[in-house]
Amino acid sequence: MSAQYQLTADSQRQPGVPVGKVAKYTWHSTVYNNYREYYVYVPAQYKPGQPAALMIFQDGHAYVDTTNSWRVPVVFDNLIQRGEMPVTIGLFITPGHLSEDMPENRFRASNRANEYDEMDDTYVSMLLNELIPELKKTLNISDDRKMHAICGLSSGAICAFTAAWQRPDYFHKVLSHIGSFTNIRGGHNYPFIIRKNAKKDIKIFMQDGSNDLDNIFGNWFISNQQMEAALKFKGYEVKSEWGTGGHDGEHGGSILPESLRWLWSDVVKK
Repeated sequence: MSAQYQLTADSQRQPGVPVGKVAKYTWHSTVYNNYREYYVYVPAQYKPGQPAALMIFQDGHAYVDTTNSWRVPVVFDNLIQRGEMPVTIGLFITPGHLSEDMPENRFRASNRANEYDEMDDTYVSMLLNELIPELKKTLNISDDRKMHAICGLSSGAICAFTAAWQRPDYFHKVLSHIGSFTNIRGGHNYPFIIRKNAKKDIKIFMQDGSNDLDNIFGNWFISNQQMEAALKFKGYEVKSEWGTGGHDGEHGGSILPESLRWLWSDVVKK
């Protein structure tokens, strides 16, 4: 971590805090006819008789890693133990690949752009028709849309927003890190689409930095600010944290605990 962005105690293992379990699986998608790995986090406080919240992470290999900036399972353990977020099942999904032989760098999976940067409902259909039903075979997941959140970084962030935009009946909460709301597959149009369409019931936390990418597809920092402006114009519940970081997880990881507290604040019992 840089000197500017440091992890807090919420991102570190704490004495006496029960540790959730993480299991890894492989999935063949009939929607895309490809393969992906996914991880399932089940908190220690989960009880089969009580419906749990669900939070889905794109580029899940990065978010589930407890040695980098994100450390989501550790943060979940700490916040769930203190009642600062609900008992939440974590679903961490890697991008699809044409074969079961995954690339060493999962960000280089062959179908990542086709899944994450497209602005249609194909990816969210895979979630709702394949992976979530698979989870529900063994886990009691709440049907309350306000108990459903989705998160991603870079192209995974625009993917998360698209999932909620296409299916706000299922996803209420979005967490966007260094989102690629740029002209990769037309994502730069989102601010105008948001302004021209009826407001949807989506709550969103956005993070980016002034040293994010600036290339032929656009300027990431400006594009994120345009998204925020459009969301505010339409009256969305949106919170942003702008910093000076680049296209990495240092800033987003350092504020992940506070991001999650804000995102889940409307369903946590005071």
